[in-house]
Amino acid sequence: MSIAREPRRPVGRPAAATRDEVLAAARRAFVEGRRIEVRAIAAEFGASRATMYRWFGSREGLLAEVILGEMADLFEQADKQARGRGAARVLDALTSVNQRLIDNPPLRAFVAMEPSALQVLVSCSGLVHPGVVRVAEAYLERVAAEDGFRPPIEIATLAYAIVRLSEAFIYDDSPAGMRHDISRLREVHTALLGIGRPDPEAEA
Repeated sequence: MSIAREPRRPVGRPAAATRDEVLAAARRAFVEGRRIEVRAIAAEFGASRATMYRWFGSREGLLAEVILGEMADLFEQADKQARGRGAARVLDALTSVNQRLIDNPPLRAFVAMEPSALQVLVSCSGLVHPGVVRVAEAYLERVAAEDGFRPPIEIATLAYAIVRLSEAFIYDDSPAGMRHDISRLREVHTALLGIGRPDPEAEA
């Protein structure tokens, strides 16, 4: 007499894992300095290639969400420790963000492991650079709302300029001597923010 057996269930995570769980796993890999392997993460959570594509579009899409999440956290942490109000608060937070990026082990590991890391990080046609500009713009708008910050140029343009300058000083490998020169970058950001300039309305 044969005994009917229950079909064996695959060991591991159920296929019903959520997008947020997959993203959290990718962020853990990034923070730990490991390469983000989409296939390995998909297998861990029982997600198909079609599901991963629907959620993130591509590996670059997943990388972008991870990096932008880290950037948003960096701005939040830097703002909590920033001194002053308005432009002074922005300058202090920006200096902290830039220093943290230079000293960031996961970011250094990402640049070392990924052959196209700089293109992923700074390309205008990519997903990361425009996203970082949006993070910076949202932060400037927040300070404007909370402190009455009035930048000398429109916020969208200011956010783009701030991010592009930071990228140049953080990632630039030219012989111009700019790379990791936080003091010079702070001077340029000071000028962009209009700190030290007379207030035309106050003089009127």
